[in-house]
Amino acid sequence: MSVKHLNQRQLAERWNVAEATLERWRSAGIGPVYLKLQGRVLYRVEDIEEYEARSLHSSTSSRVMAGGVA
Repeated sequence: MSVKHLNQRQLAERWNVAEATLERWRSAGIGPVYLKLQGRVLYRVEDIEEYEARSLHSSTSSRVMAGGVA
């Protein structure tokens, strides 16, 4: 089994946000779960995709769930 990871820079590029934004989110408990190994922050791609799916919206008043509207 091969688990894919992105580092902070790669995730910042994927989401077009500053690395400092990801750092603030981690401090605030916002964003996808992450690993911290020997001082390196890593995000599993499956956790990123799960977080993205939970963050889907179809309008400003509703959230889209996998397979339909919540």
